[in-house]
Amino acid sequence: MNYTKKIIQILLVIASFPAFADAYQDFFRALARDDARTVGSLLSRGFDPNARSEKGQGALHLALQEGSLQVAAALIAAPSARIDEPNASGETPLMIALLHGHLDAAQALLARGAAVTREGWAPLHYAAAGPEPRAVALMLGRGAPIDARAPNGSTALMMAASYGAIDSAEMLLARGADARLRNGEGLDAADFARQAGRDRLAERLRAAAPR
Repeated sequence: MNYTKKIIQILLVIASFPAFADAYQDFFRALARDDARTVGSLLSRGFDPNARSEKGQGALHLALQEGSLQVAAALIAAPSARIDEPNASGETPLMIALLHGHLDAAQALLARGAAVTREGWAPLHYAAAGPEPRAVALMLGRGAPIDARAPNGSTALMMAASYGAIDSAEMLLARGADARLRNGEGLDAADFARQAGRDRLAERLRAAAPR
């Protein structure tokens, strides 16, 4: 009797494979075109919001990277979504949202309990490297340490000076970021700005960090 039950269970699992494969393809196709209605329908039928793409990227990370913000909102709202799960590069969904300047998504993630800071590269570094000064203000307002160090010693001010908005660099400086700090290669924020061709910003940063 037990043997028969096991056979039936195995057959049921095998029979579900095509349906799962179809749902998986439908889910990631809908994600790519920001079709939140289809994604929501699949989630309501039990599809895992933490599913990974064929390349191993988490669905929420992928939606935020591709700008599928309606799908991202549906995934963030899913009760079983693992909000702080990092990708293979150690990046959380909040870090991706901040890097791309997706403020609504970042606020939704924070409302779900996303970590404001973490060891190593922190969300503030990503906010500073992105295009949106309001993302930097958001993280500072949540208590992110302004001079937190990345593994290579870089600070948010360095990231903003080279990669982010100039307004972000100026905001960080105005709020007390230490322009004298140097990373593991001995570079300070002014060096970052100069290497990026931002000479006027480099002058302001140099004035804030006299040798």
